[in-house]
This record gives sequence, C-alpha cells and structure tokens, in this order.
Amino acid sequence: MTRVAAFDCGTNSLRLLIADLNPGGPDPLVDVSREMRIVRLGEHVDETGRLSSAAIERTLAAVDEYRELIDRFGAERLRFVATSAMRDAANGNELVEAVRARLGVTPEVIPGNEEAALSFAGATATLGGYPNTPILLVDIGGGSTEFVLGDDWVQASLSVNMGSVRVTERFDTQPENLAGIAAATQWVDQQLDLVEEEIDFGLIRSVVGVAGTVTTLAGQALDVPEYSPNVTHGAFLSWEQWGAAARFMIEEPVETKAALPFMPTGREDVIGAGALIWQQILRRVRRRTEDLGLDLGGAYCSEHDILDGIALSLAD
Repeated sequence: MTRVAAFDCGTNSLRLLIADLNPGGPDPLVDVSREMRIVRLGEHVDETGRLSSAAIERTLAAVDEYRELIDRFGAERLRFVATSAMRDAANGNELVEAVRARLGVTPEVIPGNEEAALSFAGATATLGGYPNTPILLVDIGGGSTEFVLGDDWVQASLSVNMGSVRVTERFDTQPENLAGIAAATQWVDQQLDLVEEEIDFGLIRSVVGVAGTVTTLAGQALDVPEYSPNVTHGAFLSWEQWGAAARFMIEEPVETKAALPFMPTGREDVIGAGALIWQQILRRVRRRTEDLGLDLGGAYCSEHDILDGIALSLAD
C-alpha cells in the first residue's frame, strides 16, 4: 500500500491525515494518524483581507509538529490544500512560501468548487450505500460552506462565504447578543436563497453533514463522554435531535461549551455560529422536502470529509 499525507488548511483549523491507500478494499483509506490543531488562520481576514502575523505563526507551528509526524511515520506522497481564508487573503503567498520551505510541497489554494468535490468524495467513500440519493453534502468550515448534490457523481455544487468564524466575527453571535443572532439568521437565510438558485433542494433524499461544526453537534446530541468518531461517524439524527443540539450551542455561554468533554479547544467561541448555519440549512431542507410529501426524518453525520478526499486524490 502507498502511504500518503494530506493537509487541510482551513479558516479555523489545520488538519493532517497520514494514511495507507487501500484501493479495492472495504475501506479505501487505512488511517495511520489523524490530527487537528485549531490555528484560526482566518482570524479577521473577513475584515482586513490579510492573514495576520500571529495567525501565520500559529499555523507554521502546527506545520512543524506535523513535519515530525510525517518523518516518524513516513509518506511517499504529500498534498497540502488551503481553502477559504487563503482564497480571501492578499498576502497568502507568505504562508505558501513558508510551508514549501518546511515540507517541500507547494500548498494549493483551491477554488470552492474543487473544495466541494473533494469533500463529497471523502465523505461518500466511507458511507457505503445506505443513504438514499441524491445526497446533499454540507461542509461547514470556518470561512465558507460547501454544498454538493450528487450520488455516484457530483450533479451540482456551490461554495458560499458563510462559515463559523466569518459569521461570528461579522455578527457577534455570542449568546447574550440576541440582535446579532437575529441578524446572522436573516443573513444566512439570504445566502440559502442564493444556494437554492443553483441547487434544487426538492431533489434531496439524504443530507450528510461533515466537518467540525456537525461532528461537534452530533457529539452533543449523542451525549458522548469524549470525542468519539466511532460513535458519530455515520450516525443518523432526527430533525429534533439536531435542533436541540444547535439551540444548546447557540444559547449556552462560551464557558459552558468550552467545558464539554468533546469540544476542541478553540472551537467553543465559534460553534454557536456554525450551529446556526446548520440549523437553518436543515430547516430549509425539511421544509422543501415536506412540501413534496417526503419525510427525510433527519440527517447523517460523517467524520470523513475533504481531508479524506485530499488523501484519496493522491491515488491518481
């Protein structure tokens, strides 16, 4: 088997997957190491259009940690993918050059449609055949949210500059700011109006959510004692379960959320905005499908996402 290393450099986190490619096997990827560091690369990028020096330093510190892991476990192929924050930052080349010097590979700042396709490939490769199709794959990141409709192939996709960090900074969605939450809700709904111009929600037969916001909400809904991907991956939760978990994250103080055993340090202050985005997406899907006499019942959680898609792309 070929050992690969995949980097997902997002607005809020930098993640690494070292895995063995297993084409034709029951699991196309065999994990060796899966890591995440909250680096908040996109801090204030929505406002300034630039990466801050502090954010670059935090990200490079994580890259240095990951370099040690790659040396320990070995990898024949590497791919470093950067998304929303780097797309928006005028000085992104500073980070590109620094990462290239450390890893010997050039970071790729990919467009939103490629991000969406990689997320879909990574999530669906391990879900098996149980979700009804077409699937709406939703990847809520720190700076953007990717929407992909498809089954064995991508039928439609869209990337929207609507993520947990961006919405938190733009609207101050902390629990005590009811006006900010109301304004954010209205804005998210306006973005979903635009999404529906590109993707027909009436075609959806399953919803699969990926990435940190959704997996954290699943942990809340399932009351896990710690981060438990073996429990949350593939879990199907009802509309009501998702709604209760989202309300908790929107309404509870940051200190309460930080104390949750499955909450990654650095996500507690932006999870409310991410939960609001997921809540409004599910409400929209439920309304559209029930208008057609369909009862999807809820949505799936997948622990596999763009990071897995990046790793799988190294098989080509």
